[in-house]
Parts: sequence; structure tokens; C-alpha cells
Amino acid sequence: MVFLPVAGRVVDPFSAILILVVMDLFGPIPLLPRALRDGEMREVGWLFGAMAVSLPFGLWLLSIVEPEVFRWAVSLTIFGLLACLIGGLRHSLPFTPPTLLGAGVVSGVLGGLAGLAGPPIVLLYLASQRATEVIRANTLVFLVGVDIALLVVLAAFGRFELSMALIGLILFPPYALAGLVGQRLFDPSRARLYRNVAYSVVGVAALQGLPVWDGML
Repeated sequence: MVFLPVAGRVVDPFSAILILVVMDLFGPIPLLPRALRDGEMREVGWLFGAMAVSLPFGLWLLSIVEPEVFRWAVSLTIFGLLACLIGGLRHSLPFTPPTLLGAGVVSGVLGGLAGLAGPPIVLLYLASQRATEVIRANTLVFLVGVDIALLVVLAAFGRFELSMALIGLILFPPYALAGLVGQRLFDPSRARLYRNVAYSVVGVAALQGLPVWDGML
């Protein structure tokens, strides 16, 4: 949610999504074995299936709209997620196939149009009463699946550019290193402070990614 608003200002939308996917794909792989044990893979299967079906439609939409639409979609999606998280949104929806399929479809369309397949699923779980380990496991496995699906569909659309993929690989080591540093510095007693800082950073990134600022630069 920080990278895409910034990248959308300097590269085309498909390139921004490809760089992010490659950069983001390898980091969670060591965590997958535990996630596969802790999670509810039946739920992930419903989510992934619906996402995979609707993802090409989202990418098709992206191919026919102006780049500014991509930037609006990214920033407004992020603002919406932030509003829900800060407002403490909660729901009691059952995690039945219809609920999971609906969330998966929204995720796929947003994943293709704005490169943000994660927020609908993150919000679905964080606003629920599910156990923390299940939330973390399901979202991790699902997002790895999203990255793989995006690579496949981007290639099918003829939008896989080796130079952009290489940029993603170059950015991966500092991205992973920063994550390890953040994990080492994390102090549970300051969780609220970290959350507020994260909300602020994400909000500023989404704000500066809006096309309204272009004429002022």
C-alpha cells in the first residue's frame, strides 16, 4: 500500500504491479510451511478460486483505462481500507462459500485494476473474530497465491517485461532486510504506536499518489 502509489507516478500501471509482485513473492516463502499447518486451506481455496477467475477481468479493465484511473483506484482503495481499520469495523459474516466467493471476486477485480488484491481479504479477516494464527496463515497463503496468479495472467496478457521483473528482484533484498530489521525492533508494548505510524505512512503514500498533484509539480 506504500509502494504502488509511489511507483504509479513514475512507471506505467502494469510495470508497477509487476515490480511489486516480483519484489513481494519470495519473502513469505519460508513462512509457508507453518501457514499451511495453521490455516484453513478450504477457505483459502474458495478465495483463491474466485480471485483467479475475476483477476483477468480486472487486468482487462486496467488495459482500457487511462493510467490516472489506476492511480485513483489505488489511492481510494487504500483510503477505504484505512478508514475501516481506524474506525474499528467489525462483522459477523459466516465464512461460508458465498461470503468467500464474494470476497474473492472483489479481490480479483481490485488486484487486476489496482494491484491491490490483498485489502478485501485482509479486511474480511481482521474485522472478524477469527483466531490470530488463522488470520495470519490464511492471508499469507492467499497473497502468495495472488502473486503467482498475477505473474501468470500478466504473461498471458503479454505484459511481462523482463526489465521490470529485474527491478523487482533488485528491490527484493533491501525490502526483505528492512522487514527483518523491523521484526527485530518490534516491541509488543508499543504496538499502538507502530500501528499509528503505519497508518500515517500509508495515508501519506496514498495521498501523494493522487493525480490531482500532477499539475502542481
